[in-house]
Amino acid sequence: METRILEEIGLTPGEIKTYLALLELGPSSTGPIAKASGVSRSKLYIILDKLEKKGLVSHVEQNGVVYFQASEPSKINDYIRKRKEELEGIATDFERFLPQLTKLHKQAGKIQTVAVYQGINGLKTAHEHTYLKMRRGETYCYIGVPAFQPEKQHQYWKKDHARREKEGIKCNILFNRDTPRKIMENRNSYRGSDARYMPTDIKTPAYFLIYKDTVMITVPSENPVSVEITSQEIADAFKAYFDEFWKRSVPFK
Repeated sequence: METRILEEIGLTPGEIKTYLALLELGPSSTGPIAKASGVSRSKLYIILDKLEKKGLVSHVEQNGVVYFQASEPSKINDYIRKRKEELEGIATDFERFLPQLTKLHKQAGKIQTVAVYQGINGLKTAHEHTYLKMRRGETYCYIGVPAFQPEKQHQYWKKDHARREKEGIKCNILFNRDTPRKIMENRNSYRGSDARYMPTDIKTPAYFLIYKDTVMITVPSENPVSVEITSQEIADAFKAYFDEFWKRSVPFK
């Protein structure tokens, strides 16, 4: 496969070999990844960490073994946009290259039910799965959103709400009671967004996104960690808790 385009968007040869190997393998431990990619184990963990921070790889630990998985190939588009000024001429070429990567990803035939995402790029990758699964008119829910979030994340959510409006997706959000009014006013200014205060003073170290068959648990910080769980039963359980709190909440005024 021609990989020149991946080099031009800023991925190193080792990152390309590792990413392509993961697309073909599906969820894998480091042994099969090293064998398929030809990258030594001594360098593999460093490369996987870099790919994870770029939002292109996630990992999950099962029975003491860490498994890695490539994110959807379309997430490379986000990486391209960050370097838009340098990569204007490459973006069109990548769109032609994307179907080949997507084909590899589908051929793996494996579904990961739990994934861990690191950093703001990982948070974006996990949240933007809503656009892959949801249709116009459907609603996702957030519960326990904290009063404080780093400014970069706050700006991301503003841009994302504008995108959500265009996609026709709705959202119901329950913020912690100490959230400033200006944030509540901002979130309610977007069409299809209903942001309210939690009906209780309860706070948790994390907040939760619920939609379709998915729950995302995020521990907020400058370097957030997000855990994405794909399970209809778990999603239904979290949605039941959300619905109970939502019934007790009141519209923001």
